[in-house]
Amino acid sequence: MQFSLNDFLVAVSFALDFVEMDRLGMQSNHGKRTAYLTVCIARRLNLTEEEIYDAAALSLLHDNGLSESSLYEKLPQEWDHAVTRFEGSRGHCVIGERNVKDYPFLTDPQDVILYHHERYDGNGYFGLKGDEIPLISQIIAAADSFEKYFRHADGDYSHGDVLKWLAICEEGMVCPSLAQVLHQMVEDQSVWENLRNDRIEQALEALIPSFEMEVPLDKIRQVTGVFSRIVDCKSSFTRRHSKGLAEKAARMAEYYNKDQAETTRLIIAADLHDLGKLAVPNSILDVPRALTRKEFETVKKHVYYTRVALENIRGFEDITEWAANHHEKLNGKGYPFGKTGDELDFNSRMMGCLDVYQALTEDRPYRSGMAHSQAVKVLSDMANSGFVDANITKDIDHAFGSV
Repeated sequence: MQFSLNDFLVAVSFALDFVEMDRLGMQSNHGKRTAYLTVCIARRLNLTEEEIYDAAALSLLHDNGLSESSLYEKLPQEWDHAVTRFEGSRGHCVIGERNVKDYPFLTDPQDVILYHHERYDGNGYFGLKGDEIPLISQIIAAADSFEKYFRHADGDYSHGDVLKWLAICEEGMVCPSLAQVLHQMVEDQSVWENLRNDRIEQALEALIPSFEMEVPLDKIRQVTGVFSRIVDCKSSFTRRHSKGLAEKAARMAEYYNKDQAETTRLIIAADLHDLGKLAVPNSILDVPRALTRKEFETVKKHVYYTRVALENIRGFEDITEWAANHHEKLNGKGYPFGKTGDELDFNSRMMGCLDVYQALTEDRPYRSGMAHSQAVKVLSDMANSGFVDANITKDIDHAFGSV
Protein backbone atom coordinates (compact mmCIF):
# COMPACT_ATOMS: atom_id res chain seq x y z
CA MET A 1 0.00 0.00 0.00
CA GLN A 2 1.04 3.63 -0.41
CA PHE A 3 2.24 4.46 3.06
CA SER A 4 3.00 7.86 4.57
CA LEU A 5 6.02 7.43 6.80
CA ASN A 6 5.26 10.81 8.37
CA ASP A 7 1.70 9.82 9.32
CA PHE A 8 3.01 6.74 11.04
CA LEU A 9 5.83 8.67 12.69
CA VAL A 10 3.33 11.11 14.23
CA ALA A 11 1.28 8.17 15.51
CA VAL A 12 4.42 6.60 16.96
CA SER A 13 5.41 9.81 18.74
CA PHE A 14 1.91 10.22 20.14
CA ALA A 15 1.88 6.62 21.40
CA LEU A 16 5.29 6.91 23.06
CA ASP A 17 4.14 10.11 24.75
CA PHE A 18 1.60 7.90 26.52
CA VAL A 19 4.45 6.52 28.61
CA GLU A 20 5.16 10.06 29.79
CA MET A 21 1.49 10.47 30.64
CA ASP A 22 1.75 7.37 32.83
CA ARG A 23 4.84 8.51 34.72
CA LEU A 24 3.98 12.20 35.00
CA GLY A 25 0.23 12.47 34.57
CA MET A 26 1.09 14.82 31.70
CA GLN A 27 3.20 14.92 28.56
CA SER A 28 6.73 16.30 28.84
CA ASN A 29 7.20 16.16 25.05
CA HIS A 30 10.71 14.81 25.63
CA GLY A 31 10.66 12.67 22.49
CA LYS A 32 9.29 15.42 20.26
CA ARG A 33 11.72 18.03 21.53
CA THR A 34 14.66 15.65 21.19
CA ALA A 35 13.54 14.93 17.62
CA TYR A 36 13.18 18.62 16.79
CA LEU A 37 16.68 19.36 18.08
CA THR A 38 18.04 16.32 16.25
CA VAL A 39 16.63 17.63 12.96
CA CYS A 40 17.98 21.13 13.64
CA ILE A 41 21.45 19.68 14.18
CA ALA A 42 21.21 17.30 11.21
CA ARG A 43 20.25 20.14 8.86
CA ARG A 44 23.17 22.24 10.05
CA LEU A 45 25.44 19.26 9.32
CA ASN A 46 24.01 19.08 5.77
CA LEU A 47 22.70 15.53 6.03
CA THR A 48 20.52 14.31 3.17
CA GLU A 49 16.73 14.50 3.44
CA GLU A 50 16.60 10.71 3.84
CA GLU A 51 19.18 10.82 6.63
CA ILE A 52 17.29 13.64 8.32
CA TYR A 53 14.04 11.66 8.20
CA ASP A 54 15.75 8.62 9.72
CA ALA A 55 17.39 10.79 12.39
CA ALA A 56 13.97 12.21 13.31
CA ALA A 57 12.42 8.74 13.45
CA LEU A 58 15.23 7.33 15.56
CA SER A 59 15.15 10.26 17.97
CA LEU A 60 11.41 9.84 18.46
CA LEU A 61 12.00 6.15 19.09
CA HIS A 62 15.18 6.45 21.17
CA ASP A 63 13.48 5.66 24.50
CA ASN A 64 11.00 3.09 23.17
CA GLY A 65 12.54 0.47 25.50
CA LEU A 66 11.04 2.36 28.44
CA SER A 67 7.84 0.31 28.33
CA GLU A 68 9.67 -2.99 28.96
CA SER A 69 8.17 -3.99 32.29
CA SER A 70 11.31 -5.66 33.68
CA LEU A 71 12.98 -2.23 33.52
CA TYR A 72 9.87 -0.08 33.88
CA GLU A 73 8.97 -1.51 37.26
CA LYS A 74 12.31 -0.31 38.68
CA LEU A 75 11.52 3.33 37.97
CA PRO A 76 10.61 5.65 40.83
CA GLN A 77 7.66 7.95 40.33
CA GLU A 78 9.71 11.15 40.25
CA TRP A 79 10.60 11.84 36.62
CA ASP A 80 13.92 13.61 37.21
CA HIS A 81 15.25 10.71 39.26
CA ALA A 82 13.71 8.24 36.83
CA VAL A 83 15.64 9.69 33.91
CA THR A 84 18.92 9.43 35.76
CA ARG A 85 18.32 5.97 37.12
CA PHE A 86 16.79 4.40 34.05
CA GLU A 87 19.21 5.91 31.58
CA GLY A 88 22.02 4.75 33.85
CA SER A 89 21.17 1.27 32.62
CA ARG A 90 22.07 0.12 29.12
CA GLY A 91 19.08 -2.19 29.11
CA HIS A 92 16.74 0.26 27.42
CA CYS A 93 19.36 0.84 24.68
CA VAL A 94 19.51 -2.88 23.89
CA ILE A 95 15.73 -3.33 24.01
CA GLY A 96 15.12 -0.17 22.01
CA GLU A 97 17.52 -1.22 19.25
CA ARG A 98 15.90 -4.65 19.04
CA ASN A 99 12.44 -3.11 18.78
CA VAL A 100 13.24 -0.90 15.77
CA LYS A 101 15.00 -3.45 13.57
CA ASP A 102 11.94 -3.80 11.30
CA TYR A 103 11.07 -0.10 11.06
CA PRO A 104 11.02 1.12 7.40
CA PHE A 105 13.99 3.47 7.58
CA LEU A 106 15.27 5.03 4.37
CA THR A 107 19.05 4.69 4.86
CA ASP A 108 19.55 1.43 6.79
CA PRO A 109 20.93 3.00 9.98
CA GLN A 110 22.75 0.57 12.28
CA ASP A 111 22.91 0.54 16.11
CA VAL A 112 21.85 4.17 16.48
CA ILE A 113 19.56 3.59 19.46
CA LEU A 114 21.93 1.02 20.93
CA TYR A 115 24.67 3.66 21.16
CA HIS A 116 22.67 6.83 21.79
CA HIS A 117 24.23 7.26 25.25
CA GLU A 118 27.85 6.93 24.12
CA ARG A 119 30.17 9.87 24.70
CA TYR A 120 32.82 10.99 22.24
CA ASP A 121 35.54 10.52 24.86
CA GLY A 122 34.58 6.87 25.43
CA ASN A 123 32.76 7.28 28.75
CA GLY A 124 29.46 5.83 27.55
CA TYR A 125 27.76 2.57 28.53
CA PHE A 126 29.51 0.51 25.85
CA GLY A 127 32.88 2.28 25.85
CA LEU A 128 32.78 3.36 22.20
CA LYS A 129 34.68 6.54 21.41
CA GLY A 130 35.15 9.02 18.58
CA ASP A 131 33.99 7.92 15.15
CA GLU A 132 33.17 4.44 16.43
CA ILE A 133 29.87 6.00 17.50
CA PRO A 134 27.32 6.37 14.65
CA LEU A 135 26.89 10.04 13.73
CA ILE A 136 23.13 9.99 14.32
CA SER A 137 23.76 8.47 17.78
CA GLN A 138 26.04 11.41 18.52
CA ILE A 139 23.41 13.87 17.30
CA ILE A 140 20.64 12.27 19.37
CA ALA A 141 22.90 12.24 22.45
CA ALA A 142 23.54 15.97 22.05
CA ALA A 143 19.85 16.73 21.42
CA ASP A 144 18.81 14.59 24.38
CA SER A 145 21.25 16.41 26.63
CA PHE A 146 20.07 19.85 25.53
CA GLU A 147 16.40 18.85 25.88
CA LYS A 148 17.02 17.95 29.51
CA TYR A 149 18.74 21.31 30.02
CA PHE A 150 15.77 23.11 28.41
CA ARG A 151 13.27 21.21 30.58
CA HIS A 152 15.18 21.71 33.82
CA ALA A 153 15.62 25.41 33.01
CA ASP A 154 11.85 25.56 32.37
CA GLY A 155 12.52 26.91 28.91
CA ASP A 156 14.16 30.10 30.15
CA TYR A 157 17.19 31.23 28.17
CA SER A 158 20.18 32.00 30.38
CA HIS A 159 23.22 32.77 28.25
CA GLY A 160 25.64 31.98 31.05
CA ASP A 161 24.01 28.62 31.84
CA VAL A 162 23.92 27.69 28.16
CA LEU A 163 27.65 28.36 27.91
CA LYS A 164 28.20 26.07 30.90
CA TRP A 165 26.18 23.35 29.16
CA LEU A 166 28.21 23.82 25.96
CA ALA A 167 31.44 23.58 27.94
CA ILE A 168 30.32 20.23 29.34
CA CYS A 169 29.64 19.06 25.78
CA GLU A 170 33.07 20.17 24.64
CA GLU A 171 34.78 18.40 27.52
CA GLY A 172 34.09 15.03 25.97
CA MET A 173 30.44 14.49 25.13
CA VAL A 174 30.62 15.46 21.44
CA CYS A 175 33.17 15.95 18.70
CA PRO A 176 34.48 19.47 17.93
CA SER A 177 32.46 19.88 14.70
CA LEU A 178 29.25 18.94 16.50
CA ALA A 179 30.09 21.30 19.36
CA GLN A 180 30.38 24.12 16.82
CA VAL A 181 26.92 23.33 15.47
CA LEU A 182 25.50 23.32 19.01
CA HIS A 183 26.92 26.81 19.54
CA GLN A 184 25.10 28.00 16.41
CA MET A 185 21.85 26.29 17.36
CA VAL A 186 21.51 27.63 20.91
CA GLU A 187 22.01 31.19 19.64
CA ASP A 188 18.96 30.78 17.39
CA GLN A 189 15.99 32.18 19.31
CA SER A 190 13.49 30.42 17.02
CA VAL A 191 14.78 27.10 18.36
CA TRP A 192 13.95 28.11 21.93
CA GLU A 193 10.47 29.29 20.93
CA ASN A 194 9.70 26.14 18.95
CA LEU A 195 10.66 23.90 21.87
CA ARG A 196 7.80 25.18 23.98
CA ASN A 197 4.88 22.81 24.56
CA ASP A 198 2.42 24.91 22.61
CA ARG A 199 4.72 25.01 19.57
CA ILE A 200 6.72 21.80 19.45
CA GLU A 201 4.29 19.51 17.62
CA GLN A 202 3.66 21.99 14.79
CA ALA A 203 7.34 22.93 14.57
CA LEU A 204 8.47 19.31 14.39
CA GLU A 205 5.93 18.36 11.74
CA ALA A 206 7.02 21.33 9.60
CA LEU A 207 10.71 20.46 9.92
CA ILE A 208 10.70 16.71 9.19
CA PRO A 209 11.06 15.81 5.49
CA SER A 210 7.92 14.24 4.04
CA PHE A 211 8.14 10.77 2.52
CA GLU A 212 5.63 8.31 1.12
CA MET A 213 6.59 4.94 -0.22
CA GLU A 214 5.02 1.73 -1.43
CA VAL A 215 5.27 -0.62 1.53
CA PRO A 216 3.90 -4.17 1.39
CA LEU A 217 1.31 -4.91 4.06
CA ASP A 218 3.44 -7.69 5.49
CA LYS A 219 6.29 -5.20 6.01
CA ILE A 220 3.92 -2.79 7.78
CA ARG A 221 2.82 -5.71 9.91
CA GLN A 222 6.43 -6.29 10.97
CA VAL A 223 6.49 -2.73 12.26
CA THR A 224 3.15 -2.92 14.07
CA GLY A 225 4.30 -6.17 15.65
CA VAL A 226 7.01 -4.14 17.35
CA PHE A 227 4.40 -1.89 18.94
CA SER A 228 2.35 -4.92 19.92
CA ARG A 229 5.39 -6.14 21.85
CA ILE A 230 5.98 -2.70 23.40
CA VAL A 231 2.39 -2.65 24.67
CA ASP A 232 2.43 -6.24 25.92
CA CYS A 233 5.70 -5.70 27.77
CA LYS A 234 4.23 -2.83 29.77
CA SER A 235 2.51 -5.14 32.24
CA SER A 236 3.26 -8.69 33.37
CA PHE A 237 -0.53 -9.20 33.55
CA THR A 238 -0.98 -8.86 29.79
CA ARG A 239 2.40 -9.98 28.47
CA ARG A 240 0.92 -11.95 25.54
CA HIS A 241 -2.45 -10.29 25.06
CA SER A 242 -1.90 -8.37 21.80
CA LYS A 243 0.21 -11.18 20.33
CA GLY A 244 -2.46 -13.72 21.26
CA LEU A 245 -5.22 -11.58 19.76
CA ALA A 246 -3.26 -11.23 16.51
CA GLU A 247 -2.86 -15.01 16.32
CA LYS A 248 -6.58 -15.52 16.88
CA ALA A 249 -7.51 -12.84 14.35
CA ALA A 250 -5.39 -14.69 11.78
CA ARG A 251 -7.14 -17.96 12.62
CA MET A 252 -10.61 -16.45 12.25
CA ALA A 253 -9.63 -14.78 8.98
CA GLU A 254 -8.64 -18.22 7.71
CA TYR A 255 -11.93 -19.67 9.01
CA TYR A 256 -13.88 -17.03 7.05
CA ASN A 257 -11.69 -17.46 3.93
CA LYS A 258 -10.62 -13.82 3.93
CA ASP A 259 -7.98 -12.82 1.40
CA GLN A 260 -4.39 -12.13 2.40
CA ALA A 261 -4.73 -8.35 2.37
CA GLU A 262 -7.74 -8.28 4.69
CA THR A 263 -6.14 -10.91 6.92
CA THR A 264 -3.00 -8.83 7.33
CA ARG A 265 -5.02 -5.69 8.05
CA LEU A 266 -6.92 -7.56 10.77
CA ILE A 267 -3.64 -8.71 12.30
CA ILE A 268 -2.34 -5.12 12.23
CA ALA A 269 -5.52 -3.97 13.99
CA ALA A 270 -5.00 -6.66 16.64
CA ASP A 271 -1.36 -5.59 17.08
CA LEU A 272 -2.42 -2.00 17.74
CA HIS A 273 -5.77 -2.41 19.49
CA ASP A 274 -4.36 -1.73 22.99
CA LEU A 275 -1.87 0.97 21.99
CA GLY A 276 -3.69 3.36 24.31
CA LYS A 277 -2.82 1.19 27.31
CA LEU A 278 0.58 2.84 27.27
CA ALA A 279 -1.30 5.77 28.85
CA VAL A 280 -2.74 3.66 31.68
CA PRO A 281 -0.63 3.62 34.86
CA ASN A 282 0.90 0.29 35.84
CA SER A 283 -0.40 0.99 39.31
CA ILE A 284 -3.81 0.20 37.82
CA LEU A 285 -2.87 -2.39 35.18
CA ASP A 286 -0.98 -4.51 37.72
CA VAL A 287 -3.61 -4.52 40.46
CA PRO A 288 -4.31 -8.21 41.36
CA ARG A 289 -7.96 -7.60 42.23
CA ALA A 290 -11.15 -6.20 40.81
CA LEU A 291 -10.74 -2.56 39.79
CA THR A 292 -12.50 0.21 41.62
CA ARG A 293 -14.99 2.26 39.63
CA LYS A 294 -12.49 5.12 39.34
CA GLU A 295 -9.72 2.77 38.20
CA PHE A 296 -11.98 1.20 35.60
CA GLU A 297 -12.91 4.62 34.24
CA THR A 298 -9.18 5.28 33.72
CA VAL A 299 -8.68 1.94 31.95
CA LYS A 300 -11.65 2.62 29.66
CA LYS A 301 -9.85 5.63 28.20
CA HIS A 302 -7.27 3.40 26.50
CA VAL A 303 -9.46 2.71 23.46
CA TYR A 304 -10.00 6.43 22.92
CA TYR A 305 -6.23 6.95 22.97
CA THR A 306 -5.82 4.08 20.53
CA ARG A 307 -8.18 5.84 18.13
CA VAL A 308 -6.46 9.22 18.51
CA ALA A 309 -3.06 7.67 17.79
CA LEU A 310 -4.19 5.83 14.64
CA GLU A 311 -6.88 7.96 13.06
CA ASN A 312 -4.56 10.26 11.09
CA ILE A 313 -2.66 7.47 9.34
CA ARG A 314 -3.88 7.55 5.74
CA GLY A 315 -4.85 4.09 4.55
CA PHE A 316 -5.49 2.88 8.11
CA GLU A 317 -9.14 3.95 8.21
CA ASP A 318 -10.58 0.43 8.50
CA ILE A 319 -7.72 -0.74 10.73
CA THR A 320 -8.43 2.17 13.10
CA GLU A 321 -12.11 1.18 13.34
CA TRP A 322 -11.39 -2.49 14.00
CA ALA A 323 -8.73 -1.63 16.59
CA ALA A 324 -10.62 1.12 18.41
CA ASN A 325 -14.05 -0.54 18.49
CA HIS A 326 -13.02 -3.66 20.40
CA HIS A 327 -14.82 -2.61 23.61
CA GLU A 328 -18.00 -1.40 21.90
CA LYS A 329 -21.06 -3.64 22.36
CA LEU A 330 -24.06 -4.33 20.13
CA ASN A 331 -26.50 -3.07 22.76
CA GLY A 332 -24.73 0.29 23.11
CA LYS A 333 -23.32 -0.52 26.56
CA GLY A 334 -19.68 -0.60 25.47
CA TYR A 335 -17.11 2.18 25.41
CA PRO A 336 -15.77 4.73 24.70
CA PHE A 337 -18.57 5.95 22.43
CA GLY A 338 -21.46 3.58 23.23
CA LYS A 339 -21.85 2.53 19.60
CA THR A 340 -24.68 0.14 18.74
CA GLY A 341 -24.79 -2.91 16.49
CA ASP A 342 -25.75 -1.01 13.35
CA GLU A 343 -22.62 1.15 13.81
CA LEU A 344 -20.25 -1.82 14.07
CA ASP A 345 -19.08 -3.64 10.95
CA PHE A 346 -18.40 -7.37 10.92
CA ASN A 347 -14.67 -7.12 11.63
CA SER A 348 -15.25 -4.74 14.55
CA ARG A 349 -17.74 -7.24 16.00
CA MET A 350 -15.29 -10.08 15.47
CA MET A 351 -12.46 -8.16 17.12
CA GLY A 352 -14.70 -7.46 20.11
CA CYS A 353 -15.56 -11.14 20.51
CA LEU A 354 -11.95 -12.24 20.08
CA ASP A 355 -10.68 -9.70 22.61
CA VAL A 356 -13.04 -11.15 25.25
CA TYR A 357 -12.08 -14.71 24.31
CA GLN A 358 -8.35 -13.91 24.44
CA ALA A 359 -8.65 -12.21 27.83
CA LEU A 360 -10.61 -15.10 29.29
CA THR A 361 -8.26 -17.82 28.06
CA GLU A 362 -4.94 -16.23 28.97
CA ASP A 363 -3.24 -16.71 32.33
CA ARG A 364 -3.05 -13.78 34.69
CA PRO A 365 -0.99 -13.70 37.90
CA TYR A 366 -4.21 -13.73 39.95
CA ARG A 367 -6.02 -16.50 37.99
CA SER A 368 -5.48 -19.24 35.45
CA GLY A 369 -6.89 -18.90 31.95
CA MET A 370 -10.25 -20.50 31.27
CA ALA A 371 -10.64 -23.58 29.17
CA HIS A 372 -12.16 -23.09 25.72
CA SER A 373 -15.57 -24.36 26.78
CA GLN A 374 -15.73 -22.03 29.78
CA ALA A 375 -14.74 -19.00 27.70
CA VAL A 376 -17.33 -19.81 25.04
CA LYS A 377 -19.97 -20.16 27.77
CA VAL A 378 -19.16 -16.61 28.96
CA LEU A 379 -19.27 -15.32 25.38
CA SER A 380 -22.57 -17.11 24.74
CA ASP A 381 -24.10 -15.53 27.84
CA MET A 382 -22.92 -12.15 26.61
CA ALA A 383 -24.44 -12.85 23.19
CA ASN A 384 -27.76 -13.84 24.77
CA SER A 385 -27.75 -10.53 26.66
CA GLY A 386 -27.13 -8.56 23.45
CA PHE A 387 -23.52 -7.57 24.12
CA VAL A 388 -21.69 -9.49 21.38
CA ASP A 389 -22.49 -11.18 18.07
CA ALA A 390 -24.06 -14.62 18.58
CA ASN A 391 -23.06 -16.01 15.18
CA ILE A 392 -19.43 -14.97 15.57
CA THR A 393 -19.43 -16.54 19.04
CA LYS A 394 -20.57 -19.85 17.52
CA ASP A 395 -17.88 -19.56 14.85
CA ILE A 396 -15.21 -18.97 17.50
CA ASP A 397 -16.41 -22.14 19.22
CA HIS A 398 -16.06 -24.09 15.95
CA ALA A 399 -12.72 -22.54 14.99
CA PHE A 400 -10.97 -23.05 18.33
CA GLY A 401 -12.88 -25.95 19.81
CA SER A 402 -10.92 -28.44 17.74
CA VAL A 403 -7.51 -26.80 18.25
